[in-house]
Amino acid sequence: MNLEEIKSRIEAALPGCRLEIVVNSSPSGQHSLVVGREGAVEVARFLRDDAELRLDYCSNVSGVDWLDAETSEKVKVKKLVDGVEQEVEEVRKTRTPGYLEVVYHLYSMEKKHGPVVLRQRTGDRGDGVTVASFTPVWRSAEFQEREVFDLYGILFEGHPDLRRILMWDGFEDHPMRKDYVEPNDYEYEPTPHDSVLAKAAQARAMEGRE
Repeated sequence: MNLEEIKSRIEAALPGCRLEIVVNSSPSGQHSLVVGREGAVEVARFLRDDAELRLDYCSNVSGVDWLDAETSEKVKVKKLVDGVEQEVEEVRKTRTPGYLEVVYHLYSMEKKHGPVVLRQRTGDRGDGVTVASFTPVWRSAEFQEREVFDLYGILFEGHPDLRRILMWDGFEDHPMRKDYVEPNDYEYEPTPHDSVLAKAAQARAMEGRE
């Protein structure tokens, strides 16, 4: 069953759910399905429980940080040039706000097929970073969603134990964000190597300690 058929099957069972296919133009051709936050858990349960799909195993959960993007498009417009109307070419720029994304790879152990790639997107990279947790549907997502929360700052509504898993509790920010700035504390690296020592020396020099 291809992704178009899966999408149609979900829409027939769950009217009103928001789904979008993302085409992958690479040689792998591994297309994916974006699900809106509203009804996302119902879509996940359908994928797991449907008799034909039975996607009973979530093998991988990963995060992606999409920064603001700017695209340019050449358009032809009519303008007065030296009093004469002429058709000229202009470049119009469009700015697309960034967002965070969670990607799930789903398989069926029972039916021996997959993966089906399912995505959730946040509203932005600021305050609107909440998506639905799929841990109640696939228990294997629990630690992986915690990792995505820890490294990207995505909040998973409905997660049973959403807390950091790699960084310590007092750690600030989320180190896999593309705009993450490393803290200026290289001298505290427990096993400093040449590159770390060089950064520590540079940090001390900037602070006027050398």
